[in-house]
Amino acid sequence: MSQDTFNKALAVGRPPNVVQNFPNSRALIVSGKVIDRAMTAKGGAMTIAANGRNLFVIEGALKAAQKANAAIIIEIARSEATYCPTTLWNIARRVDYVCNKYNITIPVAVHADHYFIKSWDGLAEAKAEIPSVFASGVTSIAIDASHMTDDLNLLANLAVAPVIPSWAGYETEIGEIKGEFGLSSPVEAKFLVQGLNAHGLCPDWIALNNGTTHGIEASGEGIQVELTADIHKALKPYGTSGAQHGTSGNDSARLREIAAQTSTTKANVATALQMISWGVKVNDFGNAIMDGDHFAKVPGQGVNDALWEEMVAYADKNGIKGGNYKKLNLVFERRWQGQDEAARERMVQGVEDFVYDLLVNVFNAKDTAPIAYDLILAAGSYDLGLKVEQFEDPAQWTEEKIKARAAEIDTDKGPHGDFDD
Repeated sequence: MSQDTFNKALAVGRPPNVVQNFPNSRALIVSGKVIDRAMTAKGGAMTIAANGRNLFVIEGALKAAQKANAAIIIEIARSEATYCPTTLWNIARRVDYVCNKYNITIPVAVHADHYFIKSWDGLAEAKAEIPSVFASGVTSIAIDASHMTDDLNLLANLAVAPVIPSWAGYETEIGEIKGEFGLSSPVEAKFLVQGLNAHGLCPDWIALNNGTTHGIEASGEGIQVELTADIHKALKPYGTSGAQHGTSGNDSARLREIAAQTSTTKANVATALQMISWGVKVNDFGNAIMDGDHFAKVPGQGVNDALWEEMVAYADKNGIKGGNYKKLNLVFERRWQGQDEAARERMVQGVEDFVYDLLVNVFNAKDTAPIAYDLILAAGSYDLGLKVEQFEDPAQWTEEKIKARAAEIDTDKGPHGDFDD
């Protein structure tokens, strides 16, 4: 990529909220639509959506993407703001800071993941709060109303649509509440996306319960590639790609199949990156390895060993175990930043190496950055528009008819799980 091409993309590719927040920045923060379409244009490719729970994860992921010449997404879930120093309102600032510090020139989308609406009563808060998220520089959002029934999920997406900028990346979801074997189906996925199309909306991504270990693992078999491909095939007329949640816990072969055989363009990775930044041992699936009742740490990797012992002692004292180690991010990031330079660099390097391998050898995202530049320059704008225009009849998707259609869908909503991030 020439400097001239980058400068041209920088001039037109940054959405207005990004320009307003970072007027003198050289960071190419773009709409999530750009990232999705770059992966689609390459074909058989998806990129990482790295949950930037701490600054070291953000830095490592961005450096890896720069090295791989890959477009990337940095995200944080709404719930993660309760236990991480990174929030929906400072993640864009953190991304912009790292990009400018290290001359990161690949296109980056900043995604507000799992903006949950767990009940109809949460709509008023969502409609009031979402504009503030975009005002902070976020360029993409996932509306997760799938805790509710299919009809209310669709109606909630329609209700918040007016406060989401039309140029922004937009993800929807049907993956939250399922029974033990309650996998998502093509019928319910098409119901949601078809109803959105009838009202002029085209989600860039849809997240499913397709056997992921994120939340309830529906079948114990990991991501179901064939099911995912079938659902994506049903959605092809509507232009919606897949967002794969719970990527950690699935081996590289399975993830290569997801990239190659489905329309997935976004793969969320959270816990694995956090653990790697600390120096915790992980297996080939990205799952942390236990040593008795505690996580096993590689001596001399990640955080300084003495500080790790402090982290473990704090966790033990406060009854923090297993996946809840995520709560240490907010408590200890200041201490991690206060370490010597060698420790800080180790934390970043571990993430960089892991993400680079995913992008290049598993996700097939290498060299997608130039494709993203071309998309921006071809449009001459930060706004790539809808992939598919409205073609469904809105008269057939009134609230009354949505409720009637949903009543005919046979889906197992099952017991509640812990799906916050």
